[in-house]
Amino acid sequence: MSRAVVRIASAGDAAAVSELLRTYHEHTEAEKVAHDLQEFGPLAPAYAAEIAAPAFPGSDVLLAEADDRAIGMVILRIAGADAEIKRLWVDPAARGAGAGGALIAEAVRRATAAGAASLRLSVWDWRRDALGLYRSRGFVEVASWETRERLVCLRMPLR
Repeated sequence: MSRAVVRIASAGDAAAVSELLRTYHEHTEAEKVAHDLQEFGPLAPAYAAEIAAPAFPGSDVLLAEADDRAIGMVILRIAGADAEIKRLWVDPAARGAGAGGALIAEAVRRATAAGAASLRLSVWDWRRDALGLYRSRGFVEVASWETRERLVCLRMPLR
């Protein structure tokens, strides 16, 4: 697989974004069941709606592509001095092509260019590979802003 390239998603990418969101949410919900945080069941209506009509007003949706197919995505929300990474996901079959690092680098570039003071995200504590990636890029653990247990909150200063 060739190295991942990141670009901003367009309206024509809705099907690819929907598919990445579907695999992200299904994978995450299965992990929550495996870690005894919830019972098995259908996706929450909000997640199903997000998959059906992926629209994130006020946010940039970035796609990572390799070999002419979408293999990863991230939603970047910038609000004043705060920027936040949401839904960072790389297809497990495509991991190792540099998509996660490329998505983070582009999110950092965009947040910095917009004048954000820091970039934050939260990640489930069992996602050791993701935590390692974030820490290797300069994110540090901070006090939690999340109400859901087992989410680790990380922040990267940008200035």
